[in-house]
Amino acid sequence: MTDDPYRNPDHEQQTALTVSQLNQSAKALLETHFSLVWVSGEISNLAQPASGHTYFSLKDGHAQIRCALFRGQRRHLACDPQDGMQVLLRARVTLYEARGDYQLIVHQLQEAGEGALRRAFEALKKRLSSEGLFDQDHKQALPSLPRRIGVISSPTGAAIQDIVSTLKRRFPAIPVLLYPVPVQGQGAAEEIAQAIGLAAKRGDCDVLILARGGGSLEDLWAFNEEVLAGAIYTCPIPLVCGVGHEVDFTIADLVADQRAPTPTAAAELVSPDQQAWAHTLAHLGYRLERHMGNRLSDLAQRLDGLSGRIVHPSQRIVIHQQRLAELTRRLRVATHFGLHQRIGVSLGLSSRLRECTPGHRLRSLSVAVHNFSQRLHRAMRVQLERARYRAETKLSRLNDVSPLATLQRGYAVLQDTQRRPITRSAQIKPGDQIEARLAKGRLWCTVDRCKDD
Repeated sequence: MTDDPYRNPDHEQQTALTVSQLNQSAKALLETHFSLVWVSGEISNLAQPASGHTYFSLKDGHAQIRCALFRGQRRHLACDPQDGMQVLLRARVTLYEARGDYQLIVHQLQEAGEGALRRAFEALKKRLSSEGLFDQDHKQALPSLPRRIGVISSPTGAAIQDIVSTLKRRFPAIPVLLYPVPVQGQGAAEEIAQAIGLAAKRGDCDVLILARGGGSLEDLWAFNEEVLAGAIYTCPIPLVCGVGHEVDFTIADLVADQRAPTPTAAAELVSPDQQAWAHTLAHLGYRLERHMGNRLSDLAQRLDGLSGRIVHPSQRIVIHQQRLAELTRRLRVATHFGLHQRIGVSLGLSSRLRECTPGHRLRSLSVAVHNFSQRLHRAMRVQLERARYRAETKLSRLNDVSPLATLQRGYAVLQDTQRRPITRSAQIKPGDQIEARLAKGRLWCTVDRCKDD
C-alpha cells in the first residue's frame, strides 16, 4: 500500500458527515434544484393503506422512482390512480431522510395518452347530447340525385382518392368540388369548420362529404372538437361523415345528418347508382310511351265523336228559330202569370192598408174599450159581492165569540175593585166589594161568604 504524502487522516475524521446530515444535504439539494417538475410514466406497485395516502412507483422502460400522493391532494384529482395506468404528474423531487429513498411528492396527476382523450370524448359527447346536437329531428334527408357533391378532406390523403373513384364508378356525370383542409394536427378542426361555413355560404353543392382515413383516437381528434360539431349542426346542406374505419366513432359522426363507416361508403351514400337510374329511366320511358299512345287513342275517339255532332249552319238556324219561338211562348205565359200574381198581391196590400187607416183603427179601439169597460164593471161587481160575503161571515164569527153575546144569554162578568176579572173564589174574601156587568147595566155587590170547589 503506497502512502499519500498529502493524506491527513486526522483531518478527514474531523470533517466526516453523519448519515442524517448527508441525507438532509441531499434533500435540500434536490428540492432546491428541481422544485416542481412534470413527469410521465406508468404506475406500478400501487398501495393504499388505511391512512388514506397512496404510494406507488412510476416507471418507464429503463428506470423507476417511488412516489407519494397524500390524502389531501388526492381529493382534487380528476381520476383515481390504478396499476398499469399511463399518467402525467406534477411533483416535487425530494428525499425520504429516514431511509435515504429518492422520491416524488405528487401534487397533480392526470391520465395521459389515449385514456385522457377517451375521457374528454365521453364528457363532450354527453354534454352535446344534452344540448340536442344529436337529435334525429334535426337530421336532413340526402338528395336522391345531387347536382354537385362537395368533399371536405385532405387533397393528398387516400380518402379523396377512394371517394373520387367511387363517384366515377357509380355516377360520373355528377361534378365533385373539393374543399381542401388538414385533417389532423393543431388548428385542423377550425379549418374544417371554416370550410363547412364556406360551402354553406356558396351554396353550390347539394350534399357534403366530410372524410379522412383511419387512425388512432389522437389522429382523429380534430373530428371530436366542439367547434366542428357546431359547424356541422348549423350547416344547411346535408352532410355525410365518413371518418376512419367502421369501428371509429367521432363527435362529427354523431352530429352529421348521416354517418358512413368509411369514405368509400360515404361516396356510395350520396351518389345514385348509374345503372339503376338507367334502368329506372328506361322503365319510365316505356310507361310514358304507352301512356301517350293510350292518350292519343282516346283523343282520336273523342274527335270522331265530336265530328258526328257537327251541325250544318242552316239546320242550326232552324234549331235556333224553334228555340226562339219556344222562349217567346214561355215569356208570354210567364208575363201573364206574373201580372195576375202581382194583382193579387196589390189587392191584399190594399185590404191591409184599409185596415191600417185611422178611422178603421179608431173604430176597432172603441169596440175594444167598450168590451173592456163591460168586463171591468162585471169584475168589480163580482169582487164587491165576494168582499161583502167575507165581511158578513167574519162578523158572524166575531159575534159568536164576543163576551157581549154571552151576556145576552143571562151571564155576567165579575170584576174586583181594581177592575180585574174574577174567575176563582180564592181571589176574594167575605166583605169584599165586587162589580157585576150584565148585558144591560152594572151591579155593585158585597160578598157574604166564599167557597172553593
